[in-house]
Amino acid sequence: MDKQTVSAYQMGILFFVFMTGSSIINIPGPLIGKANNGAWLSLLISGAIGFLILAGILYLHKRYPGMTFVEYSRQLMGSALTAVFSVFTISFLLQMQSGIVNDVGLFMVSSMLRETPIYAFNFLIFAVSAVTVCAGLEVMARMFTLTMILITGCIILVLVIAVPDYDPAQLLPIMPKGIKPVLHGAYFTFGFPYVEVFLFAMLLPFVNNRSASKLPKTMVIALGINIIVLCISTVCSIMIFGSFAGEMTYVLFSLARVVEFEDIVQRIESIIGMSLILGSYMKTSITLYVLNLFVSQLFGIAKSRALVMPLALIGFLMGLVSVDSATDWGRVVMAVHPVWSFTAFVLPLLLLLIISMFKKPSA
Repeated sequence: MDKQTVSAYQMGILFFVFMTGSSIINIPGPLIGKANNGAWLSLLISGAIGFLILAGILYLHKRYPGMTFVEYSRQLMGSALTAVFSVFTISFLLQMQSGIVNDVGLFMVSSMLRETPIYAFNFLIFAVSAVTVCAGLEVMARMFTLTMILITGCIILVLVIAVPDYDPAQLLPIMPKGIKPVLHGAYFTFGFPYVEVFLFAMLLPFVNNRSASKLPKTMVIALGINIIVLCISTVCSIMIFGSFAGEMTYVLFSLARVVEFEDIVQRIESIIGMSLILGSYMKTSITLYVLNLFVSQLFGIAKSRALVMPLALIGFLMGLVSVDSATDWGRVVMAVHPVWSFTAFVLPLLLLLIISMFKKPSA
């Protein structure tokens, strides 16, 4: 295991980066298409489920301090069952990292560089992410803090410049087609991003002892801010485009295209494009780090960094054959991911929580 440790504050930053990085660009458009004006309600519902998952991993972390999910899973339900559930978990983690990078490639070839093959973008992001993972968790935490400040500042700038164009009347009625679309949107955002809270069950043991007591509060605040940020982005998108926002895959990118300030600031969509690339790079790095740690601990591999490049290569190759278009990828995320992620993440977590209630930690 990587011996580097981070503070509770740095872990909170990594958590916020992971949950917000690519979702703030990818979520609003498709979510509005599913839930209409009630999209922000969908985020509140799925966000509440995210809090429950976070509570579960914090409980197990407190009960088994210093142990990752793989380690206390072995202790609670044995190596055989851990290996069985790990088949689903590892396969979904591989799909996750491939999907995050594929998102960037599909965005670039559909919005900016249409003549460039998608693998040119995917390979570069995987290569940089693999090098970042090899640098260690502490380096990632320090670097991502600065990068996230830059991304957040850029998105806030775009949303503030767009204020004169907002039409609050577009927000009504909140549920024009009843509650069913809202629940459909909650199902979608449960699969991406809120079920992914699970990944931090592998990272919480890396918080140093000096700040361990602040960890629960920091993680809760980070998730709360994430939900607020996504809700604000979604509401702003509706106030600009109304129901038409649901037909845009990258609605914030479209928003940045139309907003302007006097005659000085115009056509600032490149800021949103940069934010998507950086956010996806950071999320890919964290996912690859967790995948590498998970596989290493499962198979008892001491030199875990030796697996980073092969795992990144597998993700790159999966991306070449998984989807052909943004539409196909959207169907996978909306229909398949919630079911797959529940089986890979939530089901084993629930089982461990139930077992832990009846089994005392070994000395």
